[in-house]
Amino acid sequence: MPTPITTLDRLKIGLNNKSYYSDDTFSIYLEENNLSPAAAYSKSTMQKQLLQTVYDILQSLSNNIDLFRSIVTEFTTTSQAYAYLQKRLEDIEARILSIPDYQGMKESQFNFMYHD
Repeated sequence: MPTPITTLDRLKIGLNNKSYYSDDTFSIYLEENNLSPAAAYSKSTMQKQLLQTVYDILQSLSNNIDLFRSIVTEFTTTSQAYAYLQKRLEDIEARILSIPDYQGMKESQFNFMYHD
């Protein structure tokens, strides 16, 4: 059985293992989206929050394009790097919107009296 991956490690995978920020900063972003960096990652319950964290980090990089270009050196101009980030943000936003909110089944005192 494989060892469970932590949310921090899964976040790094989502960012292509690029060290845009320190682990402490990544942990702050995870906690802002109600994820514990040391918790075992569960795609069924955490995917949307993790993608939101990736989105937030990339959004912060779009505000500091020089930092982004210092890590990802494949772009010759700032415009190319910015366009790439905007496209990636749009793709992630579409994925986030396509994932339904996790709603675990909760016990309820109320039942439907009538059913079609």
